[in-house]
Amino acid sequence: MRCQNVKLFLREPLVLMMINLETIPKDGNNFDFTLEPDWWQNDDSQILGFDSPVNVHICISRAGNNYVLDGRIAGRLKIRCDRCLGPYFHDLESEFKQLLSLRPLHSDQTEFELLEEDLSVDFITENEIDLDDVVRSQLYLSLPIQLLCKEDCSGLCPDCGVDLNRERCNCREEKKDSPFMKLKKMMDSQRAVL
Repeated sequence: MRCQNVKLFLREPLVLMMINLETIPKDGNNFDFTLEPDWWQNDDSQILGFDSPVNVHICISRAGNNYVLDGRIAGRLKIRCDRCLGPYFHDLESEFKQLLSLRPLHSDQTEFELLEEDLSVDFITENEIDLDDVVRSQLYLSLPIQLLCKEDCSGLCPDCGVDLNRERCNCREEKKDSPFMKLKKMMDSQRAVL
């Protein structure tokens, strides 16, 4: 399926990118845009920002009563390591596919049963989607489960909090004495008295 091209140029942070799905033709529309580093608002502790502009391509097409989003996101993110909490850069190139369907409206029901095929569908309540939300969701979904600055990251000392990748602490050396060593020293000192 070939989508029609729509170019978006976003220079301001948090510009809402609302797309009216009723205007999407059957063969679809392409949305190509670049998100500048100041677009990302640091509202959490995982993604700290963008190191460079992030390129986004999304094709929205119709599939019966549903909508299909085929997309690609590429850029370089600044994220926080899960072990040492230090910032590092993560190259991102992710493709995604998302199926959207208007949620069936049941006037007398607040809950309804989902079928197995419904589990792969994202339900929407209006004929509009915000591409901001789509991009944010896909950025989080594209991250690895464990965010590590390097595979052998030593993390933080659990006692004093020093970054063990940058310096050594004395906490570990002090704790090398096990409780049994203290018992052995006590027994040795008692033997010496006898």
